[in-house]
Amino acid sequence: MTSKFYSFVAKDAKNNDFPFSQLANKVVLIVNVASKCGFTPQYKGLEELNQKYKDKGLAIIGFPCNQFGSQEPGTQEEIVSFCSMNYGVSFPVLKKIEVNGDNEDPIYKYLKETKPGILGLKRIKWNFEKFLIDSEGNVSERYASTSSPASIEKKITELLAKIKPDGETKL
Repeated sequence: MTSKFYSFVAKDAKNNDFPFSQLANKVVLIVNVASKCGFTPQYKGLEELNQKYKDKGLAIIGFPCNQFGSQEPGTQEEIVSFCSMNYGVSFPVLKKIEVNGDNEDPIYKYLKETKPGILGLKRIKWNFEKFLIDSEGNVSERYASTSSPASIEKKITELLAKIKPDGETKL
């Protein structure tokens, strides 16, 4: 567990610590989410991936963010309730954060520096941008908001196939 990825600690929706060390030996999909966005229906596809692969080593983490068109104005309770009631979301939706700018969360600073976007641009462009992290904590892929959860399933299964049953990664 030497990857810097595992050293981060976020806050969950109830403001409790969410240590990334608990994600060791898992394939992780991190998504900045919003409830009032044209991409919000992606919650359905994310939850489908969660249900299909959570017992095979996939962890999906949602980070609400209100930086894009003020499309996540709700309180933590409202956000969690919306996700659960409208999309049956059962993966962790953590505390609302900023993903760009002076107050950006350290995990997003790390993700963006490790895996810049097209033309080396680091900033997050919109809601539902995705980062895929392999079971060793390496940032494997970065996907635009327009990439549907279904479109990245193949890469997820490739990374899951590298996890041994005992939790060690196959070479």
